[in-house]
Amino acid sequence: MNLTPEQREIGKQNFYEAMGTTRRDFLKGSALSAAVAGTGLGAAYFNYGATVDRPVRVGIIGTGDEGNVLIGGVNPDYVEVVAIADIRPYNIHRAFHGHQAALGPRPGLMKVYGWSTEDEARKHVKVYNDMYDELIADENVEAVIIALPLWLHDVAAIKAMRAGKHVLTEKLMGQTIGRCKEMARAAAQLRDPDGNPIHLATGHQRHYSILYDNAVDQIKRGLIGDIHHIRAQWHRSNLPGHDSWQPSMPTEVVEKRVVDIARRDAKASGGPAAEEAVIEQWKILLDLWNREGRIAKETDPATAEKLEAQAAEFRAQLQDLAVDAAKYGYQEKTIDGGYTYKPLEELIRWRLWDRTGAGLMAELGSHQLDAAGIFVSSQRDDGEKVHPLAVQGIGVRSLFPADREVDDHVHCQFEYPMKGYYEDFKTQQVADPNRQLVVTYSSINGNGFGNYGEVVLGTKGTMVVASEKEVLLYKGGDANAKIEVKEGKGGAAMTSYETGGGAAPIAQASVPQNVSRGYREEIEHWAWCIRNPAPENHPKCTPKVAMADAVIALTSNLAMQRKQRIEFKKEWFDIDSDETPEDSAPRSLADLA
Repeated sequence: MNLTPEQREIGKQNFYEAMGTTRRDFLKGSALSAAVAGTGLGAAYFNYGATVDRPVRVGIIGTGDEGNVLIGGVNPDYVEVVAIADIRPYNIHRAFHGHQAALGPRPGLMKVYGWSTEDEARKHVKVYNDMYDELIADENVEAVIIALPLWLHDVAAIKAMRAGKHVLTEKLMGQTIGRCKEMARAAAQLRDPDGNPIHLATGHQRHYSILYDNAVDQIKRGLIGDIHHIRAQWHRSNLPGHDSWQPSMPTEVVEKRVVDIARRDAKASGGPAAEEAVIEQWKILLDLWNREGRIAKETDPATAEKLEAQAAEFRAQLQDLAVDAAKYGYQEKTIDGGYTYKPLEELIRWRLWDRTGAGLMAELGSHQLDAAGIFVSSQRDDGEKVHPLAVQGIGVRSLFPADREVDDHVHCQFEYPMKGYYEDFKTQQVADPNRQLVVTYSSINGNGFGNYGEVVLGTKGTMVVASEKEVLLYKGGDANAKIEVKEGKGGAAMTSYETGGGAAPIAQASVPQNVSRGYREEIEHWAWCIRNPAPENHPKCTPKVAMADAVIALTSNLAMQRKQRIEFKKEWFDIDSDETPEDSAPRSLADLA
């Protein structure tokens, strides 16, 4: 995934050249019309309606980092956000105003809907800052988007579906395979107020990526031959003291007089260490005051507005100190190594703990194993998902101090059936056990070299999908050769020529520059399916698809914990089977009451 600029440009042009004529022309015309209309390509490309008769009234449960990204993906033509719920004041503030450090993906409701003030926004959006049960009971809410910590996905989703609400939940579908089956069964049994089936969708957004869809089309046309290896990675530069999974804890804002009293008390009772903690709090408070002082002196209105927005966000973050996290089920625990975390830290840093999260495979690996599955499944003609045969791996904690339970790095190897392994994918009668392809996956911290993406190696060519932004195509393993594509009786074939010679240079690609990652499209399509109830209308990431991704990610965790190779059983992927690789079976809907 680390190519020279020249090789990357060749790969981009090759991909565009290889794109089928119909698709290339579609993207040219759609990109132009979408630019004029200010809309996305999703409805036209994925063949759902460009609008709905009335937007679906949605409540968002959990408005933290991922909830904010989903807010940024809302299209007001499809979704009317009428309520939000979060127990953290900081998250409520960001839901309206966006996240100042990342306003692109997290712009906030005011920007999405064009409201000028939070007061105006609150006239349209009801805020629930205690439990989300009241939001679910709100008759004005037709559907919910759930972006809570992983351990609560199933709890909130099943409560919402019991109330007749449609659900879109962030990935991973659930924290255990048993809970995923419970969610899937609830969706199959319950109905909305009009008697229509509940749409339970999960946010694996690559199913709505035009980029990935075109990559799959090229694989189906035989351009890279038979896939025999996929290499996927997600590498990040997180280091101790600079870790996106360990966000800052709030510090109480108090008047200087109170700080002085605290300093005096610290000297009397706690000594230098306690005093140092108070001094650190004072430094943060002083930084905030300095910002506000700069705001008063700032002559440039735009800069003053930006500083004020930062200060307001910081003040909201400090209000989290008043949250009684234990009231909402968060706990204090001393983990191996002696580190003790409090309920508020478990709430804010939930990804670090086994009780509330599921580590790198759930948060990152599930996305890319979903992508690998999309590529491998292109071998089938019936649209069904190809499941892996076995997994083995290793997870290590060699970078961060013992202040967490999740692994710092994971490395997994999956065995998949390739074309010719089965006589028929449906019967799964093995024809040639040697026809296997291997998917390798690594997610590491401490070095972000290569970022994230997938490299798909076939018998005729190589495809690189980089950071959900671009697809690069090469004939064989040559990253320096331009290609031409010719259609024949046997499908598409590539011929190559040296850079600078051969055929005329490819015209400038008309592929959209800011490629959608699919958040907008998945929300649009979910809303469209709700408004257009019919058996054939359902989100792409159904419970069956999402549960398969969960089975793969969570079984990988078990393989690393047990230090053994685990063979997947078909019953694990079967919603109606009680069998799972875990210790507990799914409960009935009645038992979940």
